[in-house]
Amino acid sequence: MTTAPLKTPCVGLCSTVYGDVVCRGCKRFHHEVINWNLYSNDEKRAVLRRLGALLAQVMESKVDVFDAGLLRAQLDARQIRYSPEQSPYCWAYGLLAKGARLIRCIEAYGVALLPEFRERTLVELRDIVDREFFLLSEAHYERYIAPRFLVDGMEIRV
Repeated sequence: MTTAPLKTPCVGLCSTVYGDVVCRGCKRFHHEVINWNLYSNDEKRAVLRRLGALLAQVMESKVDVFDAGLLRAQLDARQIRYSPEQSPYCWAYGLLAKGARLIRCIEAYGVALLPEFRERTLVELRDIVDREFFLLSEAHYERYIAPRFLVDGMEIRV
């Protein structure tokens, strides 16, 4: 395992500067965005694992990755970045994020849309996944993180 710092998941669309507690771009919590460069690699990996698990959960309800090897080969051929440690469903989202407007046959990438999404364009699907991923991240924050910031009904500044 390398000791090189892990790259930020920032996608350049940060909404935490406008007061969002969950970034609409990368889906990290506001304190994770602010403190990213102070985190150890283990702390960064924990954030990346949570984001990957939430994204994979959303993608698994929309697509079937029937050939992860083919998907990986296609991503490599098109120089689309992905993390081998993440689920192939995260890779499939990376494909949608970069190529939704260009892809004509998603099956050629080892991915099939589930029946209830076959009438949608890939751009629509990408946007649906992005919204659901954001909502899941927001729900996770409200359930597990926000209560820690409250003591006797008063907000603690982090």
